[in-house]
Amino acid sequence: MPEPTRNAGDIGRRVAARREELGLTREQVAERAGTAPDYLRYLEERPTASPGTGFLIRLAGVLETTVAQLRGSDVDLPPGIGQAAYHPKLTELDPGECWARLSTHGVGRVSVSTPDGPAIVPVNYTVVDGAVAFSTARGATPALAAGAEAAFEVDHIDEALSEGWSVLVVGRAEWVTDPAATRHLVGAARSAPWAGGDRELWVRITPERVTGRRIQVL
Repeated sequence: MPEPTRNAGDIGRRVAARREELGLTREQVAERAGTAPDYLRYLEERPTASPGTGFLIRLAGVLETTVAQLRGSDVDLPPGIGQAAYHPKLTELDPGECWARLSTHGVGRVSVSTPDGPAIVPVNYTVVDGAVAFSTARGATPALAAGAEAAFEVDHIDEALSEGWSVLVVGRAEWVTDPAATRHLVGAARSAPWAGGDRELWVRITPERVTGRRIQVL
């Protein structure tokens, strides 16, 4: 019996997002998965699409992911619950590799000091002019980073291979007050904040130290 999805159409959205992340066209994915491009378009765009398990297995293989991830059944699970690989190798990333990963944008985590103690909160971020920036609202938890030294971290985990990487940025966080600089950040942002709401204030972290690590399987 197929596992339930969180919402109708979520599979198609995840397929499209993963395909674009890998830089593949619908035609390429359809050919490798043994289906027609028109069906793949239907799957990605129609919330009523309900692909069978066999097709999802093939599609997950093409997209280098898992059926569980396409169905969203692991959304509420923390990353990295798989077993460690037999022969892992931990290496340091050089600055160029760190910035290459940071510059893909996405979701990262920023450290803040709150009245209740230290906290780490996720934010949608962008990289502009050698700095990390995110939008927030005055009074929101991420805004507490402004005016102090902050740590910002982004990572990626490959559950299937037990591989992954992380990049850490440490530097001074400040409010962006110049209107032209704010417009520049708004134009460069890949996405509005996932949390929604009025988050039109920007915080910029100017890096003093950027380090990264990668775990690979030999």
